[in-house]
Amino acid sequence: MSRAFVFPGQGAQTIGMGRALADAYPTAKAVFDEVDDALGENLSSLIWEGDIADLTLTANAQPALMATSLAAMRALEAEGVKVTDAAFVAGHSLGEYSALAASGALAVADAARLLRIRGRAMQDAVPVGVGAMAALLGLDFATAQDIAREAAQGEVCQAANDNDPAQVVVSGHKAAVERAVEIAKARGAKRALLLPVSAPFHCALMQPAADAMAAALADVTLHAPAVPLVANVRACAVTDPEEIRALLVDQVTGSVRWRESVAWMAGQGVAEFWEIGAGKALSGMIKRIARDSATRAIGAPADIAALKA
Repeated sequence: MSRAFVFPGQGAQTIGMGRALADAYPTAKAVFDEVDDALGENLSSLIWEGDIADLTLTANAQPALMATSLAAMRALEAEGVKVTDAAFVAGHSLGEYSALAASGALAVADAARLLRIRGRAMQDAVPVGVGAMAALLGLDFATAQDIAREAAQGEVCQAANDNDPAQVVVSGHKAAVERAVEIAKARGAKRALLLPVSAPFHCALMQPAADAMAAALADVTLHAPAVPLVANVRACAVTDPEEIRALLVDQVTGSVRWRESVAWMAGQGVAEFWEIGAGKALSGMIKRIARDSATRAIGAPADIAALKA
């Protein structure tokens, strides 16, 4: 049975995530130590016993979620599961960096530093209150794109995350996104609601952050991943390091094509998806995209024990 390892994005963070892995596996603890060293601060103490409001800040959540995913991957490796046991790796938004670190394309320390830069740049790209994001539930991607175009009215409003067949997130100027919510309700959306996010991610308003990432990524060594990466903005496999570097820049302003990415992997024969890190949000999306596939979330020692059993 062909499998893929997938890595969660922002929103999965919880206080205490990864702590049991670090206590049970020295290699998992070493990941948190490495991230702390790379950032020059004790991020692990914020992750394990800090305030959720501080952890949810984009500049903290992004490296914290990557650290937790990599700790889970190292724990799996300690039990004999290798990244090359997967046919593909993929990650949702920041999870793409976790996938690249897990597959050896990117050093963990570099991933941590890049995600700190990315988090700050995405936060700073748009003044607080100017942008917004909203989830449109019960509508397909084409309909959501139509709604975004209608709502824009000269402002930015884009379909930012194509998460699954009935969940699309739009992003852009706050007034335009609010218009999109009302249009979606009128078009029969099951629900349409503003999301509690601090910036309008994955839309044209993020161009300053894309520029910052282009500069940051230019100085980083990228290797070919041990397993092909299914890239967010391409929704198919890539292995060339320079192509991956360019796609990581495009990803800041581009749509996260998660529905298409999962469908593409299923079409390549992937029947089992392992969600590596915090939460189970991706597993829920995957079950709605590739209904015959099996999912498994690996975020704690108990999950690994169940796997061994």
